[in-house]
Amino acid sequence: MSVYLAEFIGTTILLYFGNSVNAATSLNKSYAQGSGWVITTLGWGLAVTFGIYSVGNISGAHINPAVTTSLAMAGEIEWQIVPGYIISQLLGGIFGATLAWLQYLPHWRKTEDQATKLGVFCTAGAIDQKSANLISEMLGTMILIVGLMMIGANKFTEGLNPLVVGGLIALIGMAQGGSTGYAINPARDLGPRLAHFILPIKGKGSSNWSYAWIPVLGPFIGGGAGAALYYLIFKGVTSSLGWAAIGLMITAIIVAIIEESRK
Repeated sequence: MSVYLAEFIGTTILLYFGNSVNAATSLNKSYAQGSGWVITTLGWGLAVTFGIYSVGNISGAHINPAVTTSLAMAGEIEWQIVPGYIISQLLGGIFGATLAWLQYLPHWRKTEDQATKLGVFCTAGAIDQKSANLISEMLGTMILIVGLMMIGANKFTEGLNPLVVGGLIALIGMAQGGSTGYAINPARDLGPRLAHFILPIKGKGSSNWSYAWIPVLGPFIGGGAGAALYYLIFKGVTSSLGWAAIGLMITAIIVAIIEESRK
């Protein structure tokens, strides 16, 4: 199998399960409606786990453009495969979200609230403060990349790595996801947001494009900073792109703190 097809399949599995968890816990008439944040975070953790199990031995199961670019910045993969990976992941995000829409087909018209329906597909700030929302996505993805590299540096019983990564995703969701819904993955947010825009969802409202740049830019910068910090701390070196990511993240943090201090 092509590595690009593998990334498409893995991301499809991630978003089918993940968006279906969101739908189950939020759409009207669902048996799981209102089951809460713990179910949501555990569900997303398991979605990542099975996405990795499905194609990890073929493509490495990045299933996240921020993971792909961070590994390229660290010199662990070639830049030439990055565009194909990202396109495959984005298409998988659209298709996986479409499958979740089909899974709960009659529930959309039974749910009147437009924000609830959009929230099944993509993220938004719990408090709409763009600079702070951007920092949340940066920090969450930074922790993700550092965690993945730490996990990769250890030896586990064969086949357990995806479970450990799923646990990391659940932990990030429980600890950091309350501020923005923790996209920490451009394909996880942009793919389903495009699906929401395209699909004939009754009474769906806006796809909130004014927010869409945050869960794309934030993970790319935060992931790059995470890879740079890991290499700097554990190996004593980092790339010029890594330093640039760290600089952008520090600048964004300063801007967010200044904005908050003025409120």
